[in-house]
Amino acid sequence: MRLNCLVSLLLAVVVSFSLFPPAQARAADEQTPRIIPERETLSFAYGRKKVLVYRYAGAPFKPYISQLCTPSGVNVLLDSPPDHKHHHGLMFAIGAGGVDFWAETPECGKQVPQAMRIQNSLLSFGSPLIWTDTKNQPVLIEDRDIRLHPMEGVTLATWTSKISPPRSDQPVRLTGSHYFGLGLRFIRSMDKDGKWIAPDGKLGDVVRGDERLTPAKWCAYTAKADGKEVTVAMFDAPTNPRPALWFTMKDSFAYMSATINLWKEPMELKSPITFKYGVAVWDGTTAAEQIQKIYEQWMTTGK
Repeated sequence: MRLNCLVSLLLAVVVSFSLFPPAQARAADEQTPRIIPERETLSFAYGRKKVLVYRYAGAPFKPYISQLCTPSGVNVLLDSPPDHKHHHGLMFAIGAGGVDFWAETPECGKQVPQAMRIQNSLLSFGSPLIWTDTKNQPVLIEDRDIRLHPMEGVTLATWTSKISPPRSDQPVRLTGSHYFGLGLRFIRSMDKDGKWIAPDGKLGDVVRGDERLTPAKWCAYTAKADGKEVTVAMFDAPTNPRPALWFTMKDSFAYMSATINLWKEPMELKSPITFKYGVAVWDGTTAAEQIQKIYEQWMTTGK
């Protein structure tokens, strides 16, 4: 009888511990990043708080990052607004082989993801993608990787896209408008009243309206996201095939892209090349000196 009571008591303790873990254990879990796989998305999260959501399925034209949050949980990305349905949060698209992969019309190509891979030890996920034309013929082959770099006070991630021609004996011509590349659409409350930040404090030449192209190692934007000040920066890796020209605008809506000047200088893709960019998000207004510091850290951790 006593043995049965003891067993019951131990079982109750185990169940209680699993259902209600100590506060210290819960706090540690909330500080440890993890990957959450779901039916159409993969996410980086601290406990239940998602800081980045990548949509790989269910999108008809291209996979993309649909949510990117500051450490306190403020999302800065807008997905498929009525004015530009093809603007999906943070997305990578260019023109290739005469096919437009940026817009989403019946004449445009599609980025078709293959089996997803998850590398928990590296806090990364990704997949091969086949960029196809309207006849489902391959135009480009991409290997994409999204990686999180846990840091105090900032959400920092790396986007890497390695693209190749489907056949080594058939080069593919890369083209695009002046905003094609890795594009980021900000939420509505960040439109118009924000401020662009460049390393030397100077923005580049005007292309049209308030649209500019700025050559720099990084570019940042600070504005109020639903009443809370935030800062978003994008970083260029020196190993990229060309230095970044940062497309920026905010009069009609706020947008930023990492571009490589394909509108003036198309590129012949004969062998694999890799694009790598960092994206960092802070709560509050972040000074250029602090952005530069995180950029330098990313240059080490992002390898």
